[in-house]
Amino acid sequence: MSHNMLTRGFWVIALLLISPLGKLRAQDAALPAGPAQAKVKTACTECHESRIILQQRLSKAAWTKEVDKMIKWGAVVDPNEKDAFVDYLSVNFPPEKPVEPMPRVGSVRKR
Repeated sequence: MSHNMLTRGFWVIALLLISPLGKLRAQDAALPAGPAQAKVKTACTECHESRIILQQRLSKAAWTKEVDKMIKWGAVVDPNEKDAFVDYLSVNFPPEKPVEPMPRVGSVRKR
């Protein structure tokens, strides 16, 4: 086998292995539109999928504690934008809003 064929084979295998990861990330649920949406998505999805946020229903005080905790754990949030994060989250994910069903993502359990 030539070096060229081996190189092409390597890249084909590499793309096949990497592409499912890209599809999983692409399936990450979208956050609602809003003034701080892009910054919230960037800061929060560094560590977890947006689905974690979409499933939460917290009061403004609880969102404040949650954002403070995440900042303590390393979330990059400009201190001048913290209130905008809390406002965005508390407006879009308040306790009285019903949780929307989320389709399961990932592998199917074997029986």
